[in-house]
Amino acid sequence: MAFLKKEEKKNRIIETSLKLFSKNGFHNTTIPDIAKSLNMSVGNMYNYFSSKEILAMAIIRYTSDILGEKIKKINKMKISAHEKIRKIVAMYFNIADKKPEMIEYFLRVYLSNRDVFKNGCEGMICVSAFVTEIMIFFEENVRNGELRDQDFFSAFGLFMGYLGGMVFLKGEEVLEKSLDDYVDDISENIYFALKA
Repeated sequence: MAFLKKEEKKNRIIETSLKLFSKNGFHNTTIPDIAKSLNMSVGNMYNYFSSKEILAMAIIRYTSDILGEKIKKINKMKISAHEKIRKIVAMYFNIADKKPEMIEYFLRVYLSNRDVFKNGCEGMICVSAFVTEIMIFFEENVRNGELRDQDFFSAFGLFMGYLGGMVFLKGEEVLEKSLDDYVDDISENIYFALKA
């Protein structure tokens, strides 16, 4: 029971920090800010995370695990690559609407502060759960002949460029419609760019 409480508290710290870092930026958010939001002492915070950088890495792993698990479920479905792309796009846009801090953290903290993640998150280590499932999606659908065989990073960049770009435009309040209204068009664009 004590382990569960400690794990729950750790997740509360991660989720609160995720929101604060996404809203205010990594360098503008302090451990005392996070502790205050949780009605927790700074000393107690350090019992869970010994530094802001270690907390930042835990957050990116946490978000990667959630996204990876959702894509894993889609990967297991007995549907075409075309349908899987649509489901991945819809899932990603849904998260961007319901929990925007998760996507914002990736786009505005993780990608923008690579110096923070240089010790322990080299390459794609901290986002491996997410990247692995995208890699599985590509490999399976190239093998079954639905998608064109190409360099993984080219395909990954295309896929994530569309998703990240649309979420960025939403965040900047440029889009005239909700993200849901773009799911079909974006899915079609991705599919036709990747299909065999």
